[in-house]
Amino acid sequence: MEPKPAPTRADFNRLYEAEFDYVWSSVRRLGIPEAHVEDVAHDVFVTAWKKLGDYDTSRPVRPWLFGIAYRVASDFRDKAWQKREVADAEPDSTDERPTPEAQMETKQAKQLVLKAMESMPVERRAVFVMHELEGHGIPEVAEALEVPLNTAYSRLRLARRDFQEAVTRLRGGAS
Repeated sequence: MEPKPAPTRADFNRLYEAEFDYVWSSVRRLGIPEAHVEDVAHDVFVTAWKKLGDYDTSRPVRPWLFGIAYRVASDFRDKAWQKREVADAEPDSTDERPTPEAQMETKQAKQLVLKAMESMPVERRAVFVMHELEGHGIPEVAEALEVPLNTAYSRLRLARRDFQEAVTRLRGGAS
């Protein structure tokens, strides 16, 4: 079997152009504060560049990138200086709705989801984001996050429970 050719700068540039928005939203959903999302997203691509030669092109790229994003986001949160930092307020919604009332409702719903996800342990949140928000199957999630399949299923079950409890709590106990 011939060794596969090394990835080129053009290969990386295509990946970066096609998937930057996905990586940006993924690291945001993994709980990275808005002020640091750009830096963490770029760190994901630095890691992706280093590992691009090992990537199996027969597999979907997004779960592979999400796995990298998960690990980079975890490393970011583990830094001591980050633990002392106070998170900024939630960003204003850029959603263009026809009325201010609709814009406010959309913003409040997004804030509720983000706050609910922020209360979840990161291991569960990663499975929840990949499966519930990104639509990846659990076997794909388990592979991307490098966990056993049953662990991924268990984390999804617990994440759904955590999310529902957090939403209920944030809404003031109303169902």
